[in-house]
Amino acid sequence: MTTQQAWPTELRLQKDRRVLHVSFDSGEAFALDAEYLRVRSPSAEVQGHSPDERKTVGGKRDVAILEVHPVGNYAVRLVFDDLHSTGIFSWDYLFELGRNRERYWREYLDELTGKNLSREPTRRA
Repeated sequence: MTTQQAWPTELRLQKDRRVLHVSFDSGEAFALDAEYLRVRSPSAEVQGHSPDERKTVGGKRDVAILEVHPVGNYAVRLVFDDLHSTGIFSWDYLFELGRNRERYWREYLDELTGKNLSREPTRRA
């Protein structure tokens, strides 16, 4: 987490619902892809209740964000088009995701490869 509280000045969902733009009072701004947010969701479904329980979520390349709901003054709850909606993204967590995007994304891609998973959604026959 960050050492000082990050405070958003703008939160904007792109028209195609594939990117969430977040600007902070530090002057930093991040464009966070829906897929990245979905696979890094802070929900227990993804993170588990301990680091050993964290799941690698594949098949989310085409996921979109349907809704953004404020949670008090500290977070938002994102509803994705795969109906995942249990993650509460605090301002600090969104800031952390933005700052560490390259490293987290590389780790995610490595995990997919290591577990023989794909970013591609499962296609029905």
